[in-house]
Amino acid sequence: MNVEWKQVGSAAGIVVALGLAGCAATEPAAPTVAREFSDAEIAEAVFADIDQETDPCDDFYRYACGSWLDRTPLPADQPIWGRTFSVVRDKNLEVLKGILEESRREPGESGDRARVGNFYGACMDTEAIEAAAASPLDPWLAQIDAIDDRVSFLETVGRMQRFGAAALFEVTVFPDFKDPSRYLLFYSQGGLGLPNRDFYFREDERSVGLRAAYQSQVAKMLGYVGTDPEAAAEAARGILEFETALASNSRAPAQMRDLEALYNKIDLVGLKEKAPSLSWEAFQEGTGFPGVEEINIAVPEYFEALDGLVSKADLALLKDYLRWNLISATAPWLADEIAEAKFDFYGRKLSGQQEQEPRWKRCATATDNAVGEALGRLYVEKKFAGNSKELALSMIHELEDAFEANLPSLEWMDDTTRQRASEKKAAIRNKIGYPDSWRDYSALELSADHHFGNSVKAAEFEFDRVFRRAGQTVDRGEWGMTPPTVNAYYNPTQNEIVFPAGILQPPVFHRDFPAAMNFGGMGSVVGHELTHGFDDSGRKFDGTGQLREWWAPEVSERFEERAACIEEQYNGYEVADGLNVNGKLTLGENIADLGGVKAAFSAYRQSAGEEARQASIVEGLTHEQLYFVAFAQVWCATASPEFESLQVRSNTHSLPRFRVNGPLSNLPAFAEVFGCAAGTPMVRDNACEVW
Repeated sequence: MNVEWKQVGSAAGIVVALGLAGCAATEPAAPTVAREFSDAEIAEAVFADIDQETDPCDDFYRYACGSWLDRTPLPADQPIWGRTFSVVRDKNLEVLKGILEESRREPGESGDRARVGNFYGACMDTEAIEAAAASPLDPWLAQIDAIDDRVSFLETVGRMQRFGAAALFEVTVFPDFKDPSRYLLFYSQGGLGLPNRDFYFREDERSVGLRAAYQSQVAKMLGYVGTDPEAAAEAARGILEFETALASNSRAPAQMRDLEALYNKIDLVGLKEKAPSLSWEAFQEGTGFPGVEEINIAVPEYFEALDGLVSKADLALLKDYLRWNLISATAPWLADEIAEAKFDFYGRKLSGQQEQEPRWKRCATATDNAVGEALGRLYVEKKFAGNSKELALSMIHELEDAFEANLPSLEWMDDTTRQRASEKKAAIRNKIGYPDSWRDYSALELSADHHFGNSVKAAEFEFDRVFRRAGQTVDRGEWGMTPPTVNAYYNPTQNEIVFPAGILQPPVFHRDFPAAMNFGGMGSVVGHELTHGFDDSGRKFDGTGQLREWWAPEVSERFEERAACIEEQYNGYEVADGLNVNGKLTLGENIADLGGVKAAFSAYRQSAGEEARQASIVEGLTHEQLYFVAFAQVWCATASPEFESLQVRSNTHSLPRFRVNGPLSNLPAFAEVFGCAAGTPMVRDNACEVW
């Protein structure tokens, strides 16, 4: 459910209506819509990226993407660059830039346009930002300096959570897994500066080097808040030791995918019993939401250990730890030297990104993060007009029909569970483009000349909006992504699939593309999201979004056997010497990739009929072959070795090449279409099938 390059693998497209029926005696012909792309242009673009020297039965990813990979360097300001998602994101950023520059010049007196114009304008005002240097942190540093016990420490932790400096642990409000009609306060593990617990304990050369670089990073950043070099170096050692202790009591990333194990609902009294030395009343007071009683503790053992760690730690160390969290969280809002210092570790060393993006791109992204639905409203007016929502929905329904039509062929299911799966599919709610009701930002006042202040205000506004919902009825109309976002997600607690307008465009989908390309691009990733409702995590939620057992025990057992096949397959994929894909961490996404490409191909065959086997507009390819090429070309991407290492160790998605070859090597239809014989690399001897 989630992004950076964490695409959940879904997309949809903008389709233009061809006309309206008239009411005259003779119905007028539908008006002609000018084509943006000719067949020749489309065919040339597809063909140009194919590596004709590679046998599709040996390595289909290389076959479909090889020529693109050979001629496409990794941009210096990106850790990964993809043929599809990166291109769409760049196009969207250009659109947002136009909106934001206009809003900055002519913001009006109030409203969303003024809000986004002021935020973007202040972000672009580098003269004011440089003049302020680190001084905007002074009031917060004074609060940290004033801490004199663990009660005031926890209260400050709560205050800092309000603008995103999440020390010690993470907090949010989310629908109750067992009662998805109501919101529940969630506390979870966190407080780490490295991506996850494993980065603190691996002993390979890269991991050891990253920890040393991280310690140096902490020391350097503490220097910007007034700590002298010798004291900063000592504080950094202590902070790394403290975070290592936090990490030792944290669950591994793959364990955090077990949603049943993350549901541990207690009250405030129960939390005090688990961590009696911590002043939870002080923490809640700091957040601005005292007295919240119902809480879900995602990782109980973490909070039990946290109690001892905080109570025994030296208070000076805890204050240094907060200073580090403060400067790390706010560095992008401060002078360029400070922002660049943070980027040096998290961008260059951790991700292999050599340069920061141009400032206008960073400011456009920051505006989207801060007031996304205000900006999204302006974006939709410019980019998502007409009946696009209805036409995108029609393709989604075709995928849903194909998924359901496949259920009777799954011999591992019994009739009762199959019927319940069908009912859950029928209950899925599809959200396309943008919300029906826009978020109200009228209480958020932003200035045109104070980027740090705007960033804090926007973060606290969102924190308050989210936290005041604890215990309230769930808003089923809410969106978890903003309209310009190039991504999509499945939400199990609401049994909904959400496709923002930002991804509903070429090269994933276009009205001029052949149906095979639209199904291969848009269709396969829509199918991916649909399958998430039935992956190893999503299947545990029923059609209402409730976490409960609705499968027959023997059917669950047979599902787990098939999921284990996928896990074992991906465990075998080597990324680099000594580094393989984590099949357990990526299991849900891998199941969704396989289910998605299978469902979309079935839907395409049903839609196209006999035409599917005929020659397409791309020389040498039938329509069915073009479908699989279009699917693969969605994932063409080049990345730094550092990014690939980070992705494998922390992300639930497999790397792009495995997202293509992995599912296709399990699919009999693929082998049939390309004539791949048993024993070739793209035909697995023991093929996996789940959905």
